[in-house]
Amino acid sequence: MKGEESYSNPAASDEALMKLIAGGDDEAFRELVERHQSLVIGTVARMIGSADAEDVSQQVFLNVWKSAPRWRSQAAFTTWLLTITKRLVFNESRRRSRARLIPQSRDEKSEHEVTDSKPGPDGAVLNNELHMAIESAMFSLSERERLAVILQQHEGMPYEEIAVVLEISLPAVKSLLFRARNILKEKLARYLCDS
Repeated sequence: MKGEESYSNPAASDEALMKLIAGGDDEAFRELVERHQSLVIGTVARMIGSADAEDVSQQVFLNVWKSAPRWRSQAAFTTWLLTITKRLVFNESRRRSRARLIPQSRDEKSEHEVTDSKPGPDGAVLNNELHMAIESAMFSLSERERLAVILQQHEGMPYEEIAVVLEISLPAVKSLLFRARNILKEKLARYLCDS
């Protein structure tokens, strides 16, 4: 399929790629996946843990492929992509029928996790303890609260786009984030007040 913009053009917009994908263009789909896979995998890993992040992320992109012929640019592409991600992550959480998922050990690092510089032995223990406390606090949040914090803190997404992804009002996003921050502050108080 030939057009003014194509997958071989790194400046091709997500919207142009989606038009090509709607026509069955495999290369455009590969380009789109490469562009956005770290966003999707990182978000999924922070929501449900890294063990199933790649599987759920593949499902997200499979949905993108299937939806391409019906897709219409009404919001930013990444907002639409994260809306699909949210639905699949929430479904996966419910399927597991566990209230909370807390990773077992920091030693089981995923390739998608950010690693710190190498501290000394005491620093490593403290970093590990702090990281586990942060993960535990994050997993104590509701799915919506956790996703709102991840999108705002890790992805830098504006409140308006978070509202679209979560399918709630802007005031509800602000309230959700306020409540989530208070819960995190309370659960991490001993780490925040050490002096």
